[in-house]
Amino acid sequence: MSFDFVSRYNEKQMSERKWLIRAVFLETVAAVPGLVSATHRQLRSLRKMKKDLGWIHHLFEESENERVHLFIFLTQTNPGPIMRFFVALAQAYFYNFYFFVYMWFPKFAHRFVGFLEEEACHTYTVLLR
Repeated sequence: MSFDFVSRYNEKQMSERKWLIRAVFLETVAAVPGLVSATHRQLRSLRKMKKDLGWIHHLFEESENERVHLFIFLTQTNPGPIMRFFVALAQAYFYNFYFFVYMWFPKFAHRFVGFLEEEACHTYTVLLR
């Protein structure tokens, strides 16, 4: 994962502070796919004037779930302005990237989120060890 390279992630050399920073950063970005997907489906429902059969609500809930995870981690740390800047930058990049991927390849976009969630499970498993 490119984030592993940029953040110099090495699971054997992680301190508590590094784990908290990593978790906060990942949770801020993890909420983006649900938000983008729900927005796309909402706009399509409005454009086609057809019901969405509950997917919009489910996807917004998934984004909200990631936000709640973030707030749990924020009880342990308080990111500074530099971290907040990089979060905003990453969200801006990832939101736009995912928006266009979802527009043209929605099945791939949902599958991609599955891979991200699998990586999150691995990361948190290592964290708990």
